[in-house]
Amino acid sequence: MSRKKPSRNACAVVTGAGSGIGRAFALALAERGGRVVCSDIDEGSARETAEMIHSQGGPAIAVQTDVGSLEAVEALAAKAKDWGEVNLVVNNAGVGAGGAVVGEIPMEDWRWALDVNLWGVIHGCHVFAPLLRERDSGGIINVGSTASFAAAPKMGPYSVSKAGVLALTETLAAELSGTGIHVTALCPTWVKTNIAKAGRISGDASSMANRLIDRGWSPEKVVKQTLDALDRNQLYVVPQLDARTIWRTKRWAPSLYARGLGWLNRLTDARS
Repeated sequence: MSRKKPSRNACAVVTGAGSGIGRAFALALAERGGRVVCSDIDEGSARETAEMIHSQGGPAIAVQTDVGSLEAVEALAAKAKDWGEVNLVVNNAGVGAGGAVVGEIPMEDWRWALDVNLWGVIHGCHVFAPLLRERDSGGIINVGSTASFAAAPKMGPYSVSKAGVLALTETLAAELSGTGIHVTALCPTWVKTNIAKAGRISGDASSMANRLIDRGWSPEKVVKQTLDALDRNQLYVVPQLDARTIWRTKRWAPSLYARGLGWLNRLTDARS
């Protein structure tokens, strides 16, 4: 088992690096001596992140990537490999979708959320895991959410996509157990990002999400915990108290948890 710390002096690829948690990962890895490939569907925001790293004296490049496309992720890997031997991948790119019950959410919103949140991570693992296996060292961080296990009403597309991310990460961790590759799943609750504002969350769920996000943790705090956990080869990062409470309650009393969520949802609907 490798004793190296994957977050230190890494040649890293970060998807969704143009803002929020992705940008915080890119900057933190640069501060830890890394070279960073800043990938985002918005090339301009990826360049901004790379320029922030340059201003601090670190090496970085920006690559426009639609993670929902396997061909685009393969092209990202080719560009990254031309620049350096990648040994850390942060599959972070994600979008928010929900606000209605199953059966009323538009199918295009389901497909959009799954393409980015789930297929984006699948593509990242499919393309980069073999490269890390060749080196037998490095790390993979998949950014999930408390939604991976919380199953909150009216957030079906987001919850389903993030549950898939968690299952994929657990599978990958088992497959890579005993190697020098560390695997970590990040499952936070509310973090100060623009995921709700830029997402497809309708109705009261949108305004509630924005209020909770405004009160959330900073991306920098979440990222520091995650990188330190990766170095310890810790599989789960469930950083906030509310996230850990949901995690434990769901496992200790699953039926009671589901009934409680249903009651809260009906109460919220009655007040709206």
